[in-house]
Amino acid sequence: MNGEVTSKHARLLITVAVMAATVMQVIDTTIVNVAIPHMQGQLGANRDEISWVLTSYLVSSGIFMPLTGFFADKFGQKRYLLLSIAGFIISSALCGLSQNLNEIILFRLSQGAFGAALAPLSQAIMVKTYPLEERGKAMAIWGLGIMVGPILGPTLGGYLTQAFSWRWTFFINVPVGLFALALGWRVVPDSEKRERRLDWTGFIFLAIAIASLQYILDRGNQLGWFSSRIIVAMTVISLLGFLAYIDHSIRKGENALFRMRIFRDRNFTTASIVMATMGLGMFGAALMQPEMLEGLLNYPALTAGLVMAPRGIASMISMFAVGRLIGKVDARLLIAVGAALAATGSWMMTWYSLNIDFFWVILPIVIQGLGMGLIFVPIATLAYATLPPQDSAEAAGMFSLFRTIGSSIGISLVTMVLTQHTQIAWNQLGGHINVFNPALYSYLQHIGLNLHEAVTPAVLAHVLYQQANMVAFNDSFMFITWSFIVIFPLLLLMRRAGLKNHKPPAPVQE
Repeated sequence: MNGEVTSKHARLLITVAVMAATVMQVIDTTIVNVAIPHMQGQLGANRDEISWVLTSYLVSSGIFMPLTGFFADKFGQKRYLLLSIAGFIISSALCGLSQNLNEIILFRLSQGAFGAALAPLSQAIMVKTYPLEERGKAMAIWGLGIMVGPILGPTLGGYLTQAFSWRWTFFINVPVGLFALALGWRVVPDSEKRERRLDWTGFIFLAIAIASLQYILDRGNQLGWFSSRIIVAMTVISLLGFLAYIDHSIRKGENALFRMRIFRDRNFTTASIVMATMGLGMFGAALMQPEMLEGLLNYPALTAGLVMAPRGIASMISMFAVGRLIGKVDARLLIAVGAALAATGSWMMTWYSLNIDFFWVILPIVIQGLGMGLIFVPIATLAYATLPPQDSAEAAGMFSLFRTIGSSIGISLVTMVLTQHTQIAWNQLGGHINVFNPALYSYLQHIGLNLHEAVTPAVLAHVLYQQANMVAFNDSFMFITWSFIVIFPLLLLMRRAGLKNHKPPAPVQE
């Protein structure tokens, strides 16, 4: 394909190619979670060791994501996309063939390194492929893959693990990746290569900072956060790494690892912070909901995954709706409405109880999904509306990094809230279980027991744990509610950007 990308048919094929790669990578961040217990037994690892199967991917992905702009300039967007897809396919196959823990950690590091660029590259390619007046539609399609992927991942992973083996959570990437590779090689246009040298000093500073931060987020809850000397030490190292990188990049200017000038754009910077905040709420909810459904309400894994699906469907509906509105309505207003819906859905989750019915489980999930779709498309569109087209790949890498870090922070914080508030609720509720409380005798009589039976302490402990855990889940959902409320003041920092009457970006040439 040569010349200007203008036909709808060409744009459709490009969209299918890059989105196939993106969905493959995004699903991979969650599809493995449900297979962890099966992997632990076959690979001979304990609970702490097996968690590195997840952590190694996140660390590697976080380190290489900011390099998207550098490698896109060095090799061209098309070549870098194809290289990333090919590397991801090979790494996925090797993960599935791994025979021990060391092998799978090594191949997960490789998988994260190659997969890091797929989401930002696909976004950058779609930004350049679609004219500005259709940018909202393009971001709706891209956002659909980013948001629906984590929701489908656990369901697909549960099915593959149950029907075949945990290895198929990795092997499934091979046919999807080959399809994306073949179509991408045929239709994706290339970008102009620009000579750049890798800023090794900046890369080392950034790698240390991100790896330390990811270690803190992954291990903080297990080690007691700042009561642990190693967490304190890693926090200091991470802060020093980020400060050293910022100072180094300012002095290097245009020769830095990535161009710091993109953060001078107020819309891009604010949009990145909003995306991190949204990632906190989105992935925090995605972690809490299935854990509550399976652990407390005794839903089978596949059923829990299906219950989560309406959130993705609701997001899809609102994304396509907002794609048509974004050129006509102030994008900040759409984001505000989305944040209000997402906060409302999250707040309704604080009404959950141990005897809640199916309808009231799904309704808040649907409302939350509608809100997330309304946020994602306009925030992704506004982020690039005032940036030069040549900075799109660089900006996409940083935008995705903010989303990844926000997601990691969200998972860590809601896990901390769940753990600590379970203990708090256990102590508070447990104080009411005493021989002077007539409600205790009434409850035991209702279930056919009395204080003197041997099974009574175990029954009371089980009920107490369930109630305390439910209180903690509700507190976690309230925390998620506040993460969406925080978006409102951030919108005041954003400027309205015209998305209809701007001059379209330069034609994309191959």
